Amino acid sequence: MRFKMLLLSLGLLLSAPGLAAANHTSVPDTTNGGQREKAPCDCKEGSHHHMMPKDWQAKMAEREKMLLSWVNQYTPDKKGEWATVLAEKKTLSNQWMSPENAGKREQWKKEKMAKIEELKKQFDAGKITKEEFIKQAHGGKEMSHWRTFHELRNAVGKKDNKQAAILLNQLLDQTKQHNEKIKGLLKK
Repeated sequence: MRFKMLLLSLGLLLSAPGLAAANHTSVPDTTNGGQREKAPCDCKEGSHHHMMPKDWQAKMAEREKMLLSWVNQYTPDKKGEWATVLAEKKTLSNQWMSPENAGKREQWKKEKMAKIEELKKQFDAGKITKEEFIKQAHGGKEMSHWRTFHELRNAVGKKDNKQAAILLNQLLDQTKQHNEKIKGLLKK
């Protein structure tokens, strides 16, 4: 059951706009004794993950606003760099989701699913652990974007200025890497 939820979570990653869903996709928590296993999964057709437009854009706009307010507060010297990187991210995301790139998206999705299926076989055969499965399924980065954002939110909540600044700089680098990944996919 838990593994099925994990696969469904990974499926959400594949269907999300601009690959940005990694920021919100939930992977079952392996540290809480399996309580989330009983929680209903919101990955049925028609959930907000599958209906990009308004929900998604509103959520991303809200998140960006929050992020920029933290940049103003903790790393004001990086404001210009953040503005450039976020504008590029938006442009690349729109290009990736445009109708003329539907073929590339489908190809990327097929490759990703094939990789996940192969990893699932290895997991079922006991060749890799669940942690290794998650790490490899997400390109070895363990959803670093998503994790950094949540750590950043925690640091801001604790008013840990030093940690917030470190995490903002880390997130800036990860966003640049994300942009490069999308550029690479668009060139294929």
